[in-house]
Amino acid sequence: MSNLFRDLLKKIGSGEHTNKDLTRAEAFLATKMMLLGEATPAQIGAFLIAHRIKRPTSEELAGMLDAYNELGPTLQPINDEQSAIVFGIPYDGRTRTAPISPITALLLACCGQNVIMHGGDRLPTKYGLPLIEIWQGLGVDWKLELPQTQQVMEKVGIGFVYTPLHFPLTKSIWEYRDQIGKRPPFATMELIWCPYAGNAHIVTGFVHPPTEERFRATLSEMGITKFTTVKGLEGSCDLPRDRTAIIGLGNAANPIERLLLVPREYGFTTQNVPLGSTEELLSEMKLVLQGKPSELMQTALWNGGFYLWLCGICTDMSSGLTKAKELFYSGAVLKKLQELQQAVNSIS
Repeated sequence: MSNLFRDLLKKIGSGEHTNKDLTRAEAFLATKMMLLGEATPAQIGAFLIAHRIKRPTSEELAGMLDAYNELGPTLQPINDEQSAIVFGIPYDGRTRTAPISPITALLLACCGQNVIMHGGDRLPTKYGLPLIEIWQGLGVDWKLELPQTQQVMEKVGIGFVYTPLHFPLTKSIWEYRDQIGKRPPFATMELIWCPYAGNAHIVTGFVHPPTEERFRATLSEMGITKFTTVKGLEGSCDLPRDRTAIIGLGNAANPIERLLLVPREYGFTTQNVPLGSTEELLSEMKLVLQGKPSELMQTALWNGGFYLWLCGICTDMSSGLTKAKELFYSGAVLKKLQELQQAVNSIS
């Protein structure tokens, strides 16, 4: 048993009236000790549930990120003059609505915008459809060594940090998540983790408004000045179509600038595409890549238009939507997928 870790646990787990927040250094130490297995299973499980009940502070989340940055993988810079988009998407996947972010990544890469994603396999607590399975179904297996992932990113403009291979220290934490049946603060922290050493633009999904403010404060603590928050589908970065898309244009030093996008004002029907089987989703995605009209194509255009504008590729939403339609219907996005397939296959 670690007496040092026990003292950290006692600090956050003493009850509503007597618990205390950890400093950034203490949160860093606690996270590091859990990842390295220096705390006992009983201590780790107690810490995760106690921290969830207390709720993490921005300073604590910053300390957790410090530990991930020290122990975890990092892709190296490609272009210092351009920000790479780093999508923060819940690791436990999707169960209700069809995801579109891999298609969005391909679309952005067509225009020279580098994109980085990260995640693992089917994970607790939802055990939903993860990004890695979607990419595999599109003919891209991201289970590469990190230097190989770097090569692919430099060649095609898309990279994927596959945590079971690139950051195996996190495996034990997932076992605890399954056993306690709740998302601990790690799940919040991962949404703003940036496994990239270059200039990055973090785009993160959120569900609850307090989480968005916690992100802003944490990123300010980390000295990160460029980020975007999206009240997206199932906490992802995918814009909804059944309601107004609530977006925060972040600047860590100032309050978040609010952007509200109403789908019907841009000619979109107000419904999300439900998630059926993985096979059905992949079939629909392939039709999108072939430039075939469908409900999922509408989702792809809605998201693509926004992200083309966000990245500065287009001057406004309307021109972004026009550009997205042009890229899908011309076959440019499909060609980018084929380039990515060739790059991965030639290495693996």
